[in-house]
Amino acid sequence: MMEESVRNEIETAVASALTGYDRVILAVSGGRDSMVMLAAAAAVCHSRIIAVATFDHGTGKAATAAADLVQRHARHLGFSVVRDCAAGAVRGEAAWRAARWHFLRTAAASHDALVATAHTADDQIETVFMRVLRNAGARGIAGLYANSGILRPLLSVRRTEVARYATETGMSWVEDPSNVSMDHLRNRVRRDLLPSLNRVQPGFSDALLGIARRAADLRQELNHFVDRAVVFSAGRGGMVIPREVLVVYDVEQLELLWPVLAARIGVILDRRGTRRLSAFTIHGAAGTRIQLSGGYEVVLHKGTVCLRRSGNSRSARGNIASNALPLGESVDLGKWRICRRHGKENAGSWMAELPDDSPLAVRSWQPGDRMVPRGAVSSRRVKGLLRDAGIDAGRRVGWPVVLSGVEIVWIPGVRVGGVATIRPGIVYECEYVGG
Repeated sequence: MMEESVRNEIETAVASALTGYDRVILAVSGGRDSMVMLAAAAAVCHSRIIAVATFDHGTGKAATAAADLVQRHARHLGFSVVRDCAAGAVRGEAAWRAARWHFLRTAAASHDALVATAHTADDQIETVFMRVLRNAGARGIAGLYANSGILRPLLSVRRTEVARYATETGMSWVEDPSNVSMDHLRNRVRRDLLPSLNRVQPGFSDALLGIARRAADLRQELNHFVDRAVVFSAGRGGMVIPREVLVVYDVEQLELLWPVLAARIGVILDRRGTRRLSAFTIHGAAGTRIQLSGGYEVVLHKGTVCLRRSGNSRSARGNIASNALPLGESVDLGKWRICRRHGKENAGSWMAELPDDSPLAVRSWQPGDRMVPRGAVSSRRVKGLLRDAGIDAGRRVGWPVVLSGVEIVWIPGVRVGGVATIRPGIVYECEYVGG
């Protein structure tokens, strides 16, 4: 018989997290953690669950078997089931996540409900650690503790306790084959990096949870501060802030404030973009602008700072230049080949992780091309960057540049642009093939 302490811990956590919410959709993948959440919710708060949602990523037999298991078991427990399957070939962690969350948000909206996921304390530890690796700021390090409108009833429970609950109840679940692939950063963190660090420094994971909790508190305090002290006007796709409101702060303070402000219009700033933007706010000249990832720009007017979609953002998000070739798994451009890489071994300036929020394409550089190099505030001519890299006029002919929409984000072998993301993106490598 299962120890009452394990049952009580998990069922109490689920009941506490869902108290006060009368319309909840459980996101259940068919894996162990989500099946435990389903069982606990059925035991302690069945009436609050409007439906169980499961999504088949279309990655093979295991994904379909998992969705089948969820559907059978949820109906056996008396729950309504919402199910869907990815359309077409969806590949990669980022694409799977985007498709899954589109489905979950659509299901929640149609049922006027909130989504509950089965993330555990260990998922939070892994998330925070990966964000630390990517040099995230306080806003990002809060991880799953951030107030996102998503319910996470198992977030205080360790994975070992969830495993005991599942094993001792004889629960069925489907293991995701991708969980054993070391191609995915999270699996390397889970299986190698965190265990090693905890052996060397006992309590390392608990320390990460403490840091994340303090970061979440800071994030909430900053939200309250912006509400009270920062005057701005926000509209569809943009916001305007009096510059005098911002220049009273130094760069480090603006690095805390800008992510909060940008989030008010749905813009997520990476760490490098935040640093550039903060310095630009203080030191930039009126009439100048900088580009941010995701098709946004910041323009300094005489008395205001305007964060908005770039002038070409509509075409940037939906089309690519007519003389550019779309980037897929591999594309040849003259003497060059650019291939997608599924590992992240460092190849210097010949490899880049590029944003996946706009279409990616490659073309030969053209006179007049400009790019904002990573770490810089203003744009520079591509010709000058090629020259600085020691590439003479003869070798410059046909040299490739990679675009995200209409914005140059990478000059292979030379520099990566400031709008190239440090969040999970798509890794490409360029090589010379001659011809």
